[in-house]
Amino acid sequence: MKKNTTPLNATLLKQMDAYWRAANYLSVGQIYLYDNPLLTKPLTRAHIKPRLLGHWGTTP
Repeated sequence: MKKNTTPLNATLLKQMDAYWRAANYLSVGQIYLYDNPLLTKPLTRAHIKPRLLGHWGTTP
């Protein structure tokens, strides 16, 4: 496999950044929220999990 040493172009960097931010957003929603993941309503304590369980191995 040949190693590519050229820098990434601006478009690809923006796409990778958007993917990274979306993946983190989904991960945070799964870890911390019970409901309202798209924040269509104002966030309240009822939406937030009181205790975090499990492992975070699936988060980016």
